[in-house]
Amino acid sequence: MVLVSTKYIFVTGGVLSSVGKGVTTASLGMLLKSIGYSVTAIKIDPYINVDAGTMNPYIHGEVFVTEDGGETDLDLGHYERFLDVDLSKHNNITTGQIYYSVIMKERKGNYLGQCVQIIPHITDEIKSRIREVAKQSGADIVLVEIGGTVGDIEGLPFLEAVRQMRLEEGFENTLFIHVALVPFLKATEELKTKPLQHSVQELRRIGIQPDTIVARSDRPLTLEAQQKIALYSNVPLHAVFSNYDVETVYEVPLILHKQGMTRYIAQRLNLEYHEPDLSRWRDFIDKLKHVDKSVKIAMVGKYTALKDSYISIIEALRHAAAHLKVRTELVWVEATDVERGLRDPNEILEKVDGALILPGFGKRGAEGKIKVIKEARERGIPVLGICFGLQLMVVEFARNVIGLKDANSTEINPSTPHPVVDLMEEQKRIKGLGGTMRLGSHPITLVQGSKVHRIYGTHIIYERHRHRYEINPKYVDMLESCGLIVSGWSKERFPEFMELKDHTFYIGTQAHPEFKSRPLRPSPIYLAFVAAITQG
Repeated sequence: MVLVSTKYIFVTGGVLSSVGKGVTTASLGMLLKSIGYSVTAIKIDPYINVDAGTMNPYIHGEVFVTEDGGETDLDLGHYERFLDVDLSKHNNITTGQIYYSVIMKERKGNYLGQCVQIIPHITDEIKSRIREVAKQSGADIVLVEIGGTVGDIEGLPFLEAVRQMRLEEGFENTLFIHVALVPFLKATEELKTKPLQHSVQELRRIGIQPDTIVARSDRPLTLEAQQKIALYSNVPLHAVFSNYDVETVYEVPLILHKQGMTRYIAQRLNLEYHEPDLSRWRDFIDKLKHVDKSVKIAMVGKYTALKDSYISIIEALRHAAAHLKVRTELVWVEATDVERGLRDPNEILEKVDGALILPGFGKRGAEGKIKVIKEARERGIPVLGICFGLQLMVVEFARNVIGLKDANSTEINPSTPHPVVDLMEEQKRIKGLGGTMRLGSHPITLVQGSKVHRIYGTHIIYERHRHRYEINPKYVDMLESCGLIVSGWSKERFPEFMELKDHTFYIGTQAHPEFKSRPLRPSPIYLAFVAAITQG
């Protein structure tokens, strides 16, 4: 199968944000890969931040970390999970990156004599970034999702850039997909297409005529609604697809494929079409829906009001649960409420089968997490701590088992007499915040005979990281003498995994294994955690 040139699919969104462009893009990528093409995906974020790393999860959801250490938009997580590929930090393009690059070039004299403008300099930089990802990945098809909503002022340069790419790459090599909301009005019991129509009008005013419409709604589109959309959007009826609410996002590729979208895109881009084998994907969904038992997991964190703050963890649990044919019921515990005495850890843990101590930064909620950790450890229920979760497990153990009064992390209390968690040595010389943590994939050497070693079944593993603080190696002997042992070491010789001896499952990791979990290849540590709960 030989392609004459790279194919570009541009995905825009209308009516409102968070309409489902990311899952739609990931689903299309999965379908195109399933018919034999190599696919990569790019997320464009119009915000001026250089990356997502300095944003509060309540502002933008989870910060997804790539193998090469990029702090990116959470949609890259969707892409990786659906496509089963490792993407790069270069697959997330932001306004901040574009303007920073152009300004640096101007300062170096690259544009000497020119008046630097949005067109052509900013748009040329955008196009260059997109094409560079295509070149570096070697992909046959490049999906480009443009964040935000058509009509947002910050998105205009990106829309102008991809409009130009249609002219430069050619009609046969480019495809515009517009994803927009079609709300259901209860008062009249009908789907209303007018918001989508106006969204398309705005897109056409900018100079882009969509080739395809994906209508997001809480129910399948009626034929009447599809006909209206086709008529007023100036697209063929067979190019209007219904992306309605489903039980799990992993069903989206199947409902789009069933409507003929895979074949339509292949024909539109002059690609050879083969009916895909989606049997393993269907089997995965079947396991998600038809379970043997249900288990409850306390999700203890400080950003629980926005579940997207922990989306990769939620999905990693879902992957593991499907593999084991169980359903995980997530019981969200706001650590700040526990800290303020508004919730009782004892009452919380009486109603669950296991506890997951979620990652996060800063003082708020830390003491609440510690209270839950203490109760969970004493009850003997399965516990998994991620990043900051591991660090607070160590703080709790140092205080309540070893007896080190006021033991803490220097992140929370810089003057603690027992800094069992401390700033990494190399971090002490760093001044800025953006992109300066220990990021990306790093090797971990597992200790022979430990639970973690048995779980992974190998001596050296690679997991992704995002942290500045570490378990203080000076306290390791003391911790291990009381039963909290190191089961994985970094190359810098600080603990990466710790586990409690003689406990069914009490494990913390400095890493974020959830970032590498896939629907058909669950993360080993999450799989073992859910298995321990199921067997309990």
